[in-house]
Amino acid sequence: MNGPWKGGRRRTFCHAITGSRPGVRHRTRVFAFKAFAGVAGESPEVIPGHVIVTEASAGTDSRFAAFSHPAYVRFWAARFLVTFSTQVVSVAVGWQVYDLTRDPFDLGLVGLIQFAPALLLVLVTGAAADRYGRRLVMGLAILLEAVCAGTILMLTLEGLSSATPIFVILAVFGVARAFFGPASSALVANLVPPRDFANAIAWNSSAWQTATIVGPVAGGLLYGAGAWAAYGLAAVFMLVAALLTFSIPKPAQHTEREQVTLEAIFGGFRYIREEKVVLGAISLDLFAVLLGGAVALMPVYARDILDLGPWGLGLLRSAPGVGAVAMGLFLAMNPVRDHAGIVMLLAVALFGLMTVLFGVSVTPWLSIVALALMGAADMISVYIRETLIQLWTPDRLRGRVSAVNMVFVGASNELGEFRAGTMAAWLGAVPAVVIGGVGAVGVAAFWAWLFPAMRRARHLDGRT
Repeated sequence: MNGPWKGGRRRTFCHAITGSRPGVRHRTRVFAFKAFAGVAGESPEVIPGHVIVTEASAGTDSRFAAFSHPAYVRFWAARFLVTFSTQVVSVAVGWQVYDLTRDPFDLGLVGLIQFAPALLLVLVTGAAADRYGRRLVMGLAILLEAVCAGTILMLTLEGLSSATPIFVILAVFGVARAFFGPASSALVANLVPPRDFANAIAWNSSAWQTATIVGPVAGGLLYGAGAWAAYGLAAVFMLVAALLTFSIPKPAQHTEREQVTLEAIFGGFRYIREEKVVLGAISLDLFAVLLGGAVALMPVYARDILDLGPWGLGLLRSAPGVGAVAMGLFLAMNPVRDHAGIVMLLAVALFGLMTVLFGVSVTPWLSIVALALMGAADMISVYIRETLIQLWTPDRLRGRVSAVNMVFVGASNELGEFRAGTMAAWLGAVPAVVIGGVGAVGVAAFWAWLFPAMRRARHLDGRT
């Protein structure tokens, strides 16, 4: 990611960390614009002693507008480190569990155990982010993840001979991730003003995709040097991320304490049901990925259809991420300025079409291109969906809505792989992928009719 580090922009980025920038005459950390006190788009209210959401100077490059806010820079760095470290841990745990048990079923348990807490605690994690402060919840969750990585490290150094302790620790790790997700997703809206929010989402998504590409590679290399190296580095990076998170001055957030009632706990579900733009955006992703997911069948394509072998499988698995990173950088430089709803629907349709192309391709380079375009289309959808969800959700509900959204995203990935595998067993790999891609295109068309408010959503800097 070269953008912020090139030429004079390196200086802007570094000043964002320290809290001062050339051309900005006012002091930072004195006041905060409560730009998201309620529904996005309300007039800002100045609150003493909170994080300042600074007005970017006239000379600030709009492509890096989010980085003109010091609090966001720390958040962005912390989230990248956490995502990278999580990928390292996931790869190391997978290798270690398989080394200990030699049972492929246990590899499935690794993913299931980490996802289950997000589903089981969905009513708690979002409410905690809304009630106790997103920065606090995010920081504590990262600390718990670091403790989990450190615990596996100590057990490994002592000569771990059973996978059972790892599964127990992974359950706790999953709990930490379940709290981290909603808090970190909802916190962004408290760190940047509405006009820079879409830019922040683009940089967030690019960082996440980069970490998910680099993290597994680093995890494999580190595990080759020794499991202690992988877990040790992950624990250190997570501690750094926690320090960065706690160094963010307390952001302006709706902190009115609601009574703990069923109505408050289910507030996120109720709001999603009533707000058609949010419901449409979340459900569109759920069904498109559920039908269009082809990741589970990539080993079949690499070995039996494209005849690429293990190294080719690596290429296939990395292609969507490369496409997503490239598109994320493009969106950061060239944001969607109008007709956001239509662009999101077209992106989902393109995702489905590229899934079909991948499904029928017997040429390696064409398959890789199709997968890269799938990743790019998915990035457009994620970028617009996340922006719409956050901007169309009142601040007091953002944590709860984010928790529901994250469960839907996780469920679509898990169930999508199950759908692909089941259909492949019945019909074969190619029909399973092609039918799924056609289904994703159909979902985009049907959702355009079913959710006209989402289709008519235009701008990504407010509720318009």
